[in-house]
Amino acid sequence: MPDPSHHAQFPDLALILAAAGAALGCALMAHPVQAADRAATLPVLTSEAAYGDWTTDAPGVRRRITPADLPPPYATNSASNGGRIVRRPAGASPQVPPGFKVEEFATGLGEARLLRTAPNGDIFIADIGGGNIWVLRTGGSGQRATVSSYAKGLNEPFGLAFYPPGSDPQYLYVGTVDKVVRFAYRNGDAAARGKAETIVPHIPDGGHATRDVIFSPDGRKMYVSVGSLSNDEESGPEAEARRANILEFNPDGSGERRFATGLRNPVQMALHPLSGELWTVVNERDGLGDNLPPDYATRVRDGAFYGWPWYYIGPNQDPRYKGAYPELRDKVAVPDVLIQPHSAPLGLAIYTGKQFPAAYRNDLFVALHGSWNRSRRTGYKVVRVPLRNGKPTGEYEDFLTGFVTPEGDVWARPVGVGVASDGSLLVSEDAGGTVWRISYAGAR
Repeated sequence: MPDPSHHAQFPDLALILAAAGAALGCALMAHPVQAADRAATLPVLTSEAAYGDWTTDAPGVRRRITPADLPPPYATNSASNGGRIVRRPAGASPQVPPGFKVEEFATGLGEARLLRTAPNGDIFIADIGGGNIWVLRTGGSGQRATVSSYAKGLNEPFGLAFYPPGSDPQYLYVGTVDKVVRFAYRNGDAAARGKAETIVPHIPDGGHATRDVIFSPDGRKMYVSVGSLSNDEESGPEAEARRANILEFNPDGSGERRFATGLRNPVQMALHPLSGELWTVVNERDGLGDNLPPDYATRVRDGAFYGWPWYYIGPNQDPRYKGAYPELRDKVAVPDVLIQPHSAPLGLAIYTGKQFPAAYRNDLFVALHGSWNRSRRTGYKVVRVPLRNGKPTGEYEDFLTGFVTPEGDVWARPVGVGVASDGSLLVSEDAGGTVWRISYAGAR
């Protein structure tokens, strides 16, 4: 029987697996009350209500979707409904919970995507469309950032990681669409010290192009996320080889192995500071209807198999693979937090700052980019994933909303999320190349 957790040991399975492959907040400043206390009094949307669309979004609205809530495949037609990007309407501002405020932090950043904070407080941002890495600096809390170019000419950069972990990194690693490279780095560098050194060559190119990079807390292992080539099942085995995985390497690029498999498109990753667990957000497949299957955020276990392309959300078989590999049915890991289908979660950060109320400490924030494959839009917001005693509850809560007009047009698409050194939360969006800063100003 093939073992999906380590299918590098089974060449035939490796090829097959690769195959086919009104608002509850206010605009800029809310009434100074404890947001966490307020959210705890709101009902949790479950079952059909949890699916909803952008008209039900508002800070504090919570949702919980379980595997029992999944509709059958093709309960609705598969939609083609790309979001129409419009200029920011006059007077439009993001909405945040009471006690928080949101303001523009930087603009003109191209296709700004993943962002990470350097140990010295500089903010590094990958401009995937322009091939740039930007550095953002600010003189103090509430001030707009100054922007400089750290590196140019990269091939769709996305992942950013400082190595070794800690206060004195020596390198900045960058995950591009086809390789992992690194630059010599010292705290405070606003421009690369020299040319990039290739660490992992020949990562599969094309398709889902986001390649995040992250290191284990002890710095001994490097993880790289690689999404599938296809949206549903059209790609062949050679094209999908080494994809839909989180790959593990040594920091010098040696020792490649599959850490976890069957993840259609794992995008950003994060390590929880208390448990050390590796988290990721995953864009699930298209083509099965408006409400199937959910996207998700999950802890990733070493050797776990998450179903792509044959199964989704546990033992649910994709009808396009009816009867394929029944022996794998009970080996499919069920993700921790199910998110409205076709929300397209891209960004992930764990709140380690001290500015927000204590209830937010060590919770997750996820940026939902929005997708084309749903007749009624979802996503286009940032949500909070609360943990209880370090464990996910299955719920998630709207935190930053308001990027979709009443008519359903889109003026911003959140991508990256990160924690600044002052404890504020930063959110990048790639429709307008803007970074937003969310700070807390309510009662402590």
